[in-house]
Amino acid sequence: MSDLDAEVQDPSSVGDEGPPIAEKPYKIIFEANACFGAGKCAEVGDNWEMDILSGMAKPNSYFIAEDDLEENVRAAEVCPAKKGDGCIHVIDRRTDEEIAPDPHGDGTISVDW
Repeated sequence: MSDLDAEVQDPSSVGDEGPPIAEKPYKIIFEANACFGAGKCAEVGDNWEMDILSGMAKPNSYFIAEDDLEENVRAAEVCPAKKGDGCIHVIDRRTDEEIAPDPHGDGTISVDW
C-alpha cells in the first residue's frame, strides 16, 4: 500500500487520551505549522501564550473544562491563520465535532493535514 492509499488520520484522535471526558470534555487541536505568530489568541485567552523563542503561540493545556471553553473558542475565532479560518480548533470530545472556528458550519474538523 502506498502512502497515498493509507487511511487519513482523524485529527481529533491525535495525541494522548487525556483526562476523563467528564472532567475535561473539550480538546484543543493546534496546527502549529500554520501559526505565524499574530498573538491574537494570547490576547483573548489565558490558555494561550506566545513563545518568545519560536515566535508562535502555544496552549498551556490541550484539554479544557467547561469553565475554559469560552476563552478558547474566542482564541480560535480570532486566529487569522489560514486566511481567517484559524489554526486553533476546539473539539467536543463527546461528539467529536468542531465547536470553533467551524468554518464549514457543520461541525466537521477543519484541520489541514
